[in-house]
Amino acid sequence: MPELPEVETVRRGLAPAMVGARFTKVAQRRPDLRFPFPDRFAKRLEGQEVTALSRRAKYLLADLSSGEVLVMHLGMSGRFLVTRDGSTREPGSFYQTSGGESPHDHVVFTLSNGAVVTYNDTRRFGFMDLVPRPEIATCRHFANMGIEPLGNELSGDTIARLFMGKRTPLKAALLDQRLIAGLGNIYVCEALFRTGLHPEAPAGSLASKKGLPTKKAHHLAEIIRDVLNEAVEAGGSTLRDHAKVDGTLGYFQHRFRVYDREGEPCVTPGCSGIVTRLVQSGRSTFYCPKCQK
Repeated sequence: MPELPEVETVRRGLAPAMVGARFTKVAQRRPDLRFPFPDRFAKRLEGQEVTALSRRAKYLLADLSSGEVLVMHLGMSGRFLVTRDGSTREPGSFYQTSGGESPHDHVVFTLSNGAVVTYNDTRRFGFMDLVPRPEIATCRHFANMGIEPLGNELSGDTIARLFMGKRTPLKAALLDQRLIAGLGNIYVCEALFRTGLHPEAPAGSLASKKGLPTKKAHHLAEIIRDVLNEAVEAGGSTLRDHAKVDGTLGYFQHRFRVYDREGEPCVTPGCSGIVTRLVQSGRSTFYCPKCQK
């Protein structure tokens, strides 16, 4: 599933094509994806201007001149592709035939500036919704969502407050979207490695008995932000499905220090450890047993 850096990469790619433009035509080619489309989905979009395009955790939010927000989630395999003025699709795109339609092109947005934004989703785990802007914070998608890891809220103090007294494994706590929203398996593994924290350590170990943050808590907050920003600048990680809106691939996977490197030597200078994999809550965790204690 695309994680925060992949979704932010898509947002940055879509913004020049969508913001300030109107939907002149919306082709909805099936009644549902993961969930049914909202009633009159295409009609409610046509004629509306996209006034802003933002991200909340792993969701894209397009503010419309109607006062509604188009909420979009990529699911596991959802992708957007931007073309202009009938041009052929970019080489290396995720489509099977250059210039032709894919049976998995489920929504096609035609915009007033000549851009065409196509949503393709092979597995159909993504979805789209329309929500009135005043109800965004309390709607079903965001009501119980935690803080943004790239926002000003993330700090050692915040981590200590969120994790105080929790015996939940640290990795599981970081993946809990009710605490910190948008973190995924890849980037949590990378952040814990760079911070030297064991994924099975109790989350509460980052706070003192009085709830004060440890040095590791401050360091973890900095590293999480660094890892996410690095990944965004690299266009995200392409493991199976992710591609940018021009069809090109992200390359942060070439910078992995621990993720998906089971059995390989630790990259830390002077460390003789071997990257190990364990399964936590059904997900693979990669770590160095010597560096991360």
